[in-house]
Amino acid sequence: MTAVKLDRRDGILIITLDRPKANAIDVATSLELYAAFKALNDDPGLRVGIVTGTGRFFSAGWDLGAANDGEAVDADHGPGGFAGLTEYFSLTKPVIAAVNGLAVGGGFELALAADLIVASETAKFWLPEAQLGMLPDSGGLLRLPKTIPERIAREMILTGRRMDADEAAALGLASRVVPGDALIEAALELATIIARSAPLAITAARDVLRDTAGMEVEAGYKLMRSGAIPSYQAMLQSDDALEGPRAFAEGRAPEWKGR
Repeated sequence: MTAVKLDRRDGILIITLDRPKANAIDVATSLELYAAFKALNDDPGLRVGIVTGTGRFFSAGWDLGAANDGEAVDADHGPGGFAGLTEYFSLTKPVIAAVNGLAVGGGFELALAADLIVASETAKFWLPEAQLGMLPDSGGLLRLPKTIPERIAREMILTGRRMDADEAAALGLASRVVPGDALIEAALELATIIARSAPLAITAARDVLRDTAGMEVEAGYKLMRSGAIPSYQAMLQSDDALEGPRAFAEGRAPEWKGR
């Protein structure tokens, strides 16, 4: 039985992890998730992805039952890395993590790999790996200190302490906190706004943000203007870059061509 359910809505792909009881992720589930994210990437009719879970858990992370049955700590989880997204660096479309509950270990790392996090009021985030003799090396070590203050990230990594939804919002980890029954609608609202934007502009924005992360502003400008970010150059030279101002001047919605 599939652990990943797909729901397509007006250019938005909702990817739901449904693997009771805790939406834990083994190699087979990682490969299913990667197939879903690749479908998002490859389908020109899809603009934004939403990944969420069922029940109390967004995801409990690595399936320790599979580990007990012999799945190695360093098992190959496929081209997208653990959970199909954590190392999918060539993905050109944004993903929103709609965190419905507990995001633990690799489940937290899956959420961190998304562009935005919308959290339910019951969401909690933590990285228990060090207490289990491992490390959160599917993005927790690398992404969390870039997302929240480094000292708090270090505390979470070293102690396994839990962060609730309100603290996640206060620190900028989650962009919105909503009641559980409003979670998917809140994520869809954000996704719909993103989907109205020019696709080349969204891709270029993501690439510039990624490639200039950690740079001083002047160095970031130099890289952006150097021609070394192909998607930025493609956006500047696109028909869509002319269509946007034209549509604004004519008082109509733009008709994006993606070229």
